[in-house]
Amino acid sequence: MTDRSLDVPVAPVVPAPAPVEVRVLAAVQDAVGGPQTLAVARGMSHFGEHALGWLALGAVGAAVDRPRRAEWLWSAAAVAFAHGASIGVKRVVRRPRPDHPQVRVGVGTPSKLSFPSSHATSTTAAAVLYGGLLRSRAPLVVVPAMALSRLVLGVHYPTDVATGAGLGAGVALAARRVIPRLIRKKRS
Repeated sequence: MTDRSLDVPVAPVVPAPAPVEVRVLAAVQDAVGGPQTLAVARGMSHFGEHALGWLALGAVGAAVDRPRRAEWLWSAAAVAFAHGASIGVKRVVRRPRPDHPQVRVGVGTPSKLSFPSSHATSTTAAAVLYGGLLRSRAPLVVVPAMALSRLVLGVHYPTDVATGAGLGAGVALAARRVIPRLIRKKRS
């Protein structure tokens, strides 16, 4: 094979094997990335953008559950803190978002930084904290759903969402210990 403009031999183009995370990401998209799933994933993405949907739910909880208003507001503040922490980590790590021919990007993002997933962070923090206030584990089902949505949309690697979920859980568990102290301190 030759390039006619240069008349020199050209090696056939064989793409290098994709890194494991890119292969996993592409496999997830191929397995569950149909039109309906993409529509749901985009909706989840918009809901979770800048943690605004989770913050709004915290405000609703505070408005509806007047006896535990302070707990809801502090929990929403912890969700905002978790989101901010993920952004801080992104700015230090500076891992770029997936950019590979095997990966289809299905939604725009406010930054080009990927690690960790802020959506996974704030979703996990909200699920743990609000689930505790509701005395239910049911909110935890949104964690894997949001994590999967980030893969389906092609905007995060698997380790981005796993680390984001871990960061969100860590912030939420710390907040669960601190919030009662803050409320007791304020009341005294």
